[in-house]
Amino acid sequence: MDRAARHAHEPRSSADVVGEHSQYRLDLERVRFSPYFSRLSAVTQVIGQPGAGPLIHNRLTHSIKVTAVARAIAVKMTDAASPTRDFALAHGCDAVVVQAAASAHDLGHPPFGHLGERVLDRLARDTLGLPDGFEGNAQTYRIVTTLDVSEVAPRGLNLTAAVRSAVAKYPWTRHVDVAALGDGPLPRGFRRTDRGVEVLKFSAYGIDAADLSEAREGHPPLRQSLECSIMDIADDIAYSIHDVDDFHRAGLLGQGAVAREFRGWIESSLQLRDLDDEELARRSAPPGSALEALRRKLHASDPWIAGDEAFRAAVGVVADDLVDGLLASPFDGSIAAERALSSFTNRWIDHLQSSVVPAPAGVARAGLVTLDERAWHEVEILKFVHRHFILDRSDIVMYQRGLSRVITRAVKGLTAWLRDEDDRDRVPLRLRELVEIATDGYAQLRTTRPDGVPVPEASEVRALGVGRGVVDYVASLSDDQALAVSEAIDGRPDRLWDIGQNL
Repeated sequence: MDRAARHAHEPRSSADVVGEHSQYRLDLERVRFSPYFSRLSAVTQVIGQPGAGPLIHNRLTHSIKVTAVARAIAVKMTDAASPTRDFALAHGCDAVVVQAAASAHDLGHPPFGHLGERVLDRLARDTLGLPDGFEGNAQTYRIVTTLDVSEVAPRGLNLTAAVRSAVAKYPWTRHVDVAALGDGPLPRGFRRTDRGVEVLKFSAYGIDAADLSEAREGHPPLRQSLECSIMDIADDIAYSIHDVDDFHRAGLLGQGAVAREFRGWIESSLQLRDLDDEELARRSAPPGSALEALRRKLHASDPWIAGDEAFRAAVGVVADDLVDGLLASPFDGSIAAERALSSFTNRWIDHLQSSVVPAPAGVARAGLVTLDERAWHEVEILKFVHRHFILDRSDIVMYQRGLSRVITRAVKGLTAWLRDEDDRDRVPLRLRELVEIATDGYAQLRTTRPDGVPVPEASEVRALGVGRGVVDYVASLSDDQALAVSEAIDGRPDRLWDIGQNL
């Protein structure tokens, strides 16, 4: 059987397992030796290293730690003494597949983290006319199957179906048949609005839909593989802890503000329940209002697990360990401060990765595994800390608005260059190649016609190829390369030679 067609969920003999394990090891090595993987060291996780120091997480260090957490979960689930062993083996759980997927899961993140993702999606749809826009998870899948290179395949890394399926956190396209979802709870990645169901997250563009379908043959629709579910929950665990690590190290998490919010909710939760949503959102709202808004959101989005007692307990645990513990002493770079931070991080990682359990059957919002009730609420509280106290800061938002213009200049400038009949032959070779790959993909789409995917007219193929090629190109840049390209294409020579020959 072709290695690219191997499925982890298929029954296997002992000899099959040994042979496939070695195939998965090749997959892991191909991901880790990829230039797209190396590039992650120069891509923002949440806050950039130049302003916060070299010890702040980037996408590479985050991916390495997600891989470690994911492997620990997979090994524990398949341990001979584990009560989850039969469950894990029945659904296919190879620790190396999990490692490969975890290593690859952020390959598609563009410059400047989630900000770059949002800006590229807007530009792809509104400016370049790409019906499925941009999505970091779909870009990851496109990289491993089409854009990256291997000595054994004309395009892509020639990964096994098991690993490709494990990479697909949202195993559908933007054009999935939302009518089939019905009126019940929606999987993560979808949102119900007044206009119907909106697809927020997906793991393949239309031109890569056929490959995703082949990789997931035999898996239930809209359901992650077990190996993917383990990778996904490891990602959640890692960034909920490492973001707190980064912000404390950078001096951005003030103990006073965080303590005021937590104590406000602990002391006044009953009174806060009497406020309506609009009152909670006001700037003059009392301390604890943001946590109360989170409690209501969890009940609305995840009633299958959200509970008031578990929420209160999680607020108390995080208040004790983070607010009154770690944040009580500012990070000063001393050995004592490093030890306190390391102790906090290791303690929480060990606790959370040992709290992974099979999910209840029939829950649309959960993968095949989830965190137990206690740990699930704790992770939601930890993620709240960085969202509320960091991402909404005016100084960070101001900086991000500037970075959005960097991405916009690069996309619009390169697109105009490709459309300039007098000068388009001098665009970077890599960009021309990506345009040709994308154009071929849209041309093939007219033949393969995957279910639900819009098929372009013949007259649209070249324009779509240009648009997707530009997006593929800009998304593959590091933060510094994106800044250099944007300034050079805007006529500013200050960083001209920083661009290098890799473009």
